[in-house]
Amino acid sequence: MNPDFFQQLDKVIHEKSRMAIMSTLASSAEFSFTELRDTLAMTDGNLTTHIRTLQKSGYVSVSKSFSDNRPLTTCALTRDGRTAFGEYVDLLEEIIGQARGSK
Repeated sequence: MNPDFFQQLDKVIHEKSRMAIMSTLASSAEFSFTELRDTLAMTDGNLTTHIRTLQKSGYVSVSKSFSDNRPLTTCALTRDGRTAFGEYVDLLEEIIGQARGSK
């Protein structure tokens, strides 16, 4: 097992709540804040904190609009976010492959 692989894991994505957010967003063009919160069973504050971290890293975009005269916040992966998440998953697959090969 190459220990360098673990050092290469993106620490922004690797936190379990942020990995869940990234995984969920990767499955669709966008999600509303409410859909994300309910899907991931997170509190508003916790979700907001993790989205801000992902947004600062350039991985997630947040849009605010109105729907039926009500505020609507939507989140989506950016191009950089999709790339970073793909690279993260590829590295995890490599780590898993090495672990399985060393049995």
